[in-house]
Amino acid sequence: MKKILAFSILMVFLSTAFAKGQMTIHKMLHAGYVYQNQSFGEIGGRLLFLNNDDVIYRMGAAAMMGSVNKEFAILPKLQGDILINFERNVDLYHSYYFLAGAEITTKYVAPKIGASLFGLLDLTAGYGFSLDKNGINGKELKGLNLNFTLNLPLVMLNDLLK
Repeated sequence: MKKILAFSILMVFLSTAFAKGQMTIHKMLHAGYVYQNQSFGEIGGRLLFLNNDDVIYRMGAAAMMGSVNKEFAILPKLQGDILINFERNVDLYHSYYFLAGAEITTKYVAPKIGASLFGLLDLTAGYGFSLDKNGINGKELKGLNLNFTLNLPLVMLNDLLK
């Protein structure tokens, strides 16, 4: 498990080390649904790093909230994603990205893959590996991991409120 986490972190750092030019950073809010052996609502923030729109890096933090064994629980989560689309000079093909990433909480770590529509709507799946056998409220969080997320760039929200 530690090898998977170390490999994921190493890949993110290596991929940013070989990036050329200056990266643009955008702030985003996100809200969504997470299934990790239990249903959770999720809300948080992300930073989006891009040099061009072929490869996009995202890092963020969120709070997962839900009822586990009839008790309300909040679980902090850190996440990192790489969105990839190598089709150039064709705007229609840039409407979707392939997504690879990982998320880690105090209870599990989950590598994931999926797709993103315009970088705004994500659908990912993975497998969660338990870090704490006691879990949350007595329920161990391991197994299938599904995420559905809506990303809202603060620039877009600012323009809508004007």
